[in-house]
Amino acid sequence: MVLALGLAFAFAEPVPAASSIVLAGAAGAVGVIGILALYQGLAVGRMGVVAPVTGVIGASLPVVVGIAREGPPALSVLLGIGLALTAVVLVSRVPGHDGRRSGIEFALAGGLGIGVFNVLIGGLPEGEVFYPLVAMKIASGVVIAAIVLAGRRPWRVSRTLLPMALLVGVLDMGGNAFYVLASQAGRLDVAATLASLYPVTTVLLAIAVLRERVTGGHALGILAAGAAIALITSGTAA
Repeated sequence: MVLALGLAFAFAEPVPAASSIVLAGAAGAVGVIGILALYQGLAVGRMGVVAPVTGVIGASLPVVVGIAREGPPALSVLLGIGLALTAVVLVSRVPGHDGRRSGIEFALAGGLGIGVFNVLIGGLPEGEVFYPLVAMKIASGVVIAAIVLAGRRPWRVSRTLLPMALLVGVLDMGGNAFYVLASQAGRLDVAATLASLYPVTTVLLAIAVLRERVTGGHALGILAAGAAIALITSGTAA
């Protein structure tokens, strides 16, 4: 939030209308609920169910809304979107654990929350980026604080983890900012689909940094993601 506010001042971004602040605040509130539902589902359910279901719903909802608003994109873009959704499922799936509940209810809630977040952010007027991000982060913080207080949950971050938490916050804000810019520069369905491929980055980092083994599904998902990006970019550039 602090970084977004500083960037708003640095770029002399005009203060947005109240409607944009409300829209961004709603996006922040519903988005953090979606993320918390995803994390809860991963904690109590089967990752092989929760992660791909959340990813596909979170990506599909803005695709449907984008097509309804702007009409269907080029055929190559549609094929790319389908490949991208397939890639999300493939790279997100991991072996389940016997005896664990599926966690499908958290996956549905997480997917809806993330999908609605993507749609709401796509409604911001062009040129409004950093001030809406400030509103978004404030709303997210209020929701988290309310959950912490209502559930009397521990909230302190140890000093050893604080630098990493701050880095994660900066990267998260950067990802949100670029998604806002992407949704303003082009089609909502394209921006949301390409942004939904973040699990591919996670898998690639896990392979490179943590030396995790590449499964056949992961390899297919990475290839599908590459093909999807090529199809979508070629179709939008045409």
